[in-house]
Amino acid sequence: MAIQTVESLREHLELAIQVELSTIPPYLYAMYSIENQMSDAALLIRSVVVEEMLHAALVSNLLLAVGGEPDFESASYIPSYPGFLPHHKPPLLLELKKASVDHIRETFLVIERPEAPGAQPEDDEYETLGQFYVAVEQAIEALSAELDIFAEPQVERQMGDPSWYAPVRFDAADSGGLLSVTDRASAIEAIEIIVHQGEGLSDERWADPSHQELTHYHKFLQICDGTTPLGTVRDVIDNPSTSKYPEEIQPVSDLFNAGYRLLYLALASLFRGIDQVASVGSIYSIMSGVLSPVAHYLTTLNLDGGVAAPTFEVYEFGTENPLKHTRRLADTVILAHPALGPVGVVLAGLDARSLEPSSTHA
Repeated sequence: MAIQTVESLREHLELAIQVELSTIPPYLYAMYSIENQMSDAALLIRSVVVEEMLHAALVSNLLLAVGGEPDFESASYIPSYPGFLPHHKPPLLLELKKASVDHIRETFLVIERPEAPGAQPEDDEYETLGQFYVAVEQAIEALSAELDIFAEPQVERQMGDPSWYAPVRFDAADSGGLLSVTDRASAIEAIEIIVHQGEGLSDERWADPSHQELTHYHKFLQICDGTTPLGTVRDVIDNPSTSKYPEEIQPVSDLFNAGYRLLYLALASLFRGIDQVASVGSIYSIMSGVLSPVAHYLTTLNLDGGVAAPTFEVYEFGTENPLKHTRRLADTVILAHPALGPVGVVLAGLDARSLEPSSTHA
């Protein structure tokens, strides 16, 4: 069924946000399992993750531009694993598993697979993300020809400042970055950035005009065909859960998940237009100063049959202020795991205004 109303367009853009977000934990989990985090394989995966975050931001800008409301505070935006890639056909199970050629081939390449030449747009159920985004693009073209769907683009709430995004190694600046969505042309540009960086167009290998960056599909393909070896991979367990970890590891896993939920709160503040500079600062501080070190520390903790890793589960703060709760949790964890001391310093420096729940979710 074609997207024929603005309401339907908003629903499909919310679906697009959830799709982009659902790919990030499996990619990160595989990356964390690689022993040498400065290897080309780890950095290739990291480059994909960074652009998936960019894509989620661009779709959020687009949703705001057509009068929608991204709701990063809602637990419904946080995927759980194992779980299915939303609306993909045939069903594609996403799992938290260590990096392997088989896993990347059977899951990551399927997520990022380009559409076949001449493939039809698909909105509610899609074989490829390229077909899904073409359906969204066609809906924008058709609806904007009849209605002023960008009458109130809410630019002040968008993550549109180009300086807030910088490409990492294996990405290229001219493949696209942040932009505000204000009209049909900028909306189409945002979608083209997402498609070109991810799946590419048919058999196109490159995400940028100067051929400096491979598409996500071809980045993963380099690992599968042996061009970029994985190297040594830690034996992280499949689809872990905090409740099944030994008692001494559970608080460390909780700390990761509390930080993961704080990241969503920072995104929510950003797209509400609440002190955006502080919100962006909190997002990057949480990713680099909380999630990354706690995740890597978890992969050093031995279990029966493997090692621990982040579980990416929804963390509930109860009635306590989320930042205060996380700081208190970190203080307790650091007593038993002093190597995580720098995480407490980062949490202490976060701007509380950028992490306040809205009245709707408080």
